[in-house]
Amino acid sequence: MQVSRKRKGPRLNLREAAGRLSWLPGHAAVRILVRGVVVCETWPRRGVLWTPGVVVVVIRKPAWIVGALLFALVPGVVFAHGNGEGPSIGRLLFAWELDPLFIVPAGGAVWLYLAAVGRVNKAHPKSPYPRRRTAFFLGGVAVLSLAIVSPPAAYDTTLFSVHMGQHLLITMVAAPLILLGAPITLALRVASRTTRKNVLLPLLHSRFVRFVSFPVFAWLLFAGTMWGSHFSPLFNAALEDAWIHRAEHALYLSVALVFWWQVIGLDPTPWRMNHPVRMLYVFLQMPQNSFLALAIYSADDVIYKHYATVQRDWGPSPLADQQIAGISMWIGGDLLFLAALAVVIAGWVKAEELEAKRQDKAQARRKAEAAGPVS
Repeated sequence: MQVSRKRKGPRLNLREAAGRLSWLPGHAAVRILVRGVVVCETWPRRGVLWTPGVVVVVIRKPAWIVGALLFALVPGVVFAHGNGEGPSIGRLLFAWELDPLFIVPAGGAVWLYLAAVGRVNKAHPKSPYPRRRTAFFLGGVAVLSLAIVSPPAAYDTTLFSVHMGQHLLITMVAAPLILLGAPITLALRVASRTTRKNVLLPLLHSRFVRFVSFPVFAWLLFAGTMWGSHFSPLFNAALEDAWIHRAEHALYLSVALVFWWQVIGLDPTPWRMNHPVRMLYVFLQMPQNSFLALAIYSADDVIYKHYATVQRDWGPSPLADQQIAGISMWIGGDLLFLAALAVVIAGWVKAEELEAKRQDKAQARRKAEAAGPVS
């Protein structure tokens, strides 16, 4: 099928443009026009991604759709944080910070996950990997991208309230969604028997993993990281240095994954908590989150020197912005913990229903065996 759309404007040499972009993975066919005619050839079940007036990319391999998404955002790339410039519609839509130190690992994780799902589905067509798990995992990576490289995230070193929202997305939304994708279970299913026996299972049951994933330690690690990072030189240092900032994000995500691993319960873990314990585990995080948020909100002075020295003539004052951040952490964090509690309760109810059905079937089977064959 041929699709064409004509407008007045300069036409590029399509063959030359495609040659310049031949490095795109998946043998992507490229048709480009800048503010001119847009012509693209489509294939069945192929993805087409485009930025208006900039680029049209036709992907022959859907697995590379992530790469095309990133390429389509190139016109709005931003390389600096906290320059004090006020937000605008253009910046909020197109000022994506395409940090390769985030893009490459995140894109690689998505590619590996989708490739593993494809292998599992091909090897076991009658029991494919659940689509909802794939959707959860991709949603988690999308939220992580929104928190770290989206246009609003560019203001995380300008406004503390934005920075707080960023951390809530990483620790309270992205991490649980990624774990709802059950990546460990997927890795165990796709791995060879030798890899599973000699690498994955020994790692899963190693002393280090058992220690880190112990529920009491995981709970204290999460709470301690929140308090330690907000009331130590680390936070202000992260605002001043991009590498420390990246390390802070990696720390938050890692700690959150360890914490929520015990709650989600889809992947195998050295420690298995029943649903009442999971509820207590999550519920007890709410008081410490509230106290931390109130400590930030009620501070008489700006806690982090960086925010006090940012030159800007828009938005709330540094102290008012800090108070907004504290309220966001208090209300937003507690609401997300309550949502997690609701999910745990729903899972508990479902587990009880399944157990009741299992016991009913077992009892019926025992009665049938006791009655003996019918003559």
